[in-house]
This record gives sequence, C-alpha cells and structure tokens, in this order.
Amino acid sequence: MKNPNVPSWMKQLTGFAGIIGASALIGFPAWAHINSQTTVANATQTQQVAGNVKPAAAPASMAATKDIVAIASGDAQFNTLTKALGAADLVTTLQGKGPFTVFAPTDAAFAALPKATLDDLLKPANKAKLTKILTYHVVPGAVLSTSLKSGEVATVEKSKLKVEVKGGKVKVGGANVVKADIKASNGVIHVIDKVLMPPDVK
Repeated sequence: MKNPNVPSWMKQLTGFAGIIGASALIGFPAWAHINSQTTVANATQTQQVAGNVKPAAAPASMAATKDIVAIASGDAQFNTLTKALGAADLVTTLQGKGPFTVFAPTDAAFAALPKATLDDLLKPANKAKLTKILTYHVVPGAVLSTSLKSGEVATVEKSKLKVEVKGGKVKVGGANVVKADIKASNGVIHVIDKVLMPPDVK
C-alpha cells in the first residue's frame, strides 16, 4: 500500500535510485554512460579508500535487518540527526525501501553550528528549509566506499555534492568521512564530521 505521506520527490526515487545519477560515485566516465539499467551492483569498483576512513565492522546478521532510521536512532552519536529527521517528517521516508546512501553528521557536527541556527531549523515554521538541508545529505542508491571516486554526485535535494578522494582520505562537500559503510537493510550510512549546506542555503 502506498504511503500518502511520502513526499512527491520520493515517489520518483525508486526509478532514479538505479541510475545513481553521478559519475562521481561509480566507475563510469560520464553521464552519457549511465542509463536506466545501471545499478550499483553492476558498477565497476574503482577506488579503495583508507586513511581517515574507518570501514564499519561487518554487521551481524540481525544488524542488516535494521533500516537507516533504526540504526541512527540506536546510535548515541546521531541523537541530533534523529531529532532533525523527525522535525522534517523524513523518518517514514528513510524507513522506506530505498535504497539510500546517507552522509550522516554526528552530534558534534551539529554542535559546531551556531546554537541559534540549529534551534531555528528545528522550528515547525522552518520545516521546508530543514528538509532541504537533510535531503542534501542523501544520495539515491546504496553506494559503498569502494565505489567512491572524485567528482560530483546528485543528491535527493537535487543539488550536486562534491566528492574528493585523495591520499586515502575522503571528503564530501568539505566534510570528512570518518566512518564508512554502515550497512542498513535499505542502504548505507557514511559518518561525516560536518553538516552540509546546499549551495542556495545560507
């Protein structure tokens, strides 16, 4: 049964997820080489990452049954992210089939924002702005660190996010990926140390 509360942009996400709309994430040289038959599963793995990125330990069999929201809400470093997802009404969306790749800011990353800014974003009147910011952290498809390469990736928010892989270190939108490949039943989480802001959000 379709969930009437799912945002309209999510209704198109299933078809878009297989595309992984950016050559930045998978081993294809340009947009022209990506079509509706391209998936992460058949994408060439091109870049092993190391250095400051700490791949998560292989999850226990039960862990893989947890969705992205369940994993985030059960991890103490994501308390603010979980609260923000609730304020933006994105919990049901990120509990959906997906798959999604989430670049998840820690509580410390949110704490680096001015307190007034964070408090303001969590107000009901600013729900649209908060949703825009949070969806800028989400990429369609489940993209593991082994498929990350330098370039740009289209986010669910529709703006592009810059990915840099250099010297064994990975940055996304200027944030460091400090822990990679936390696998969920409906995607993957990469932990980052900074809250990302879309280009048109001050």
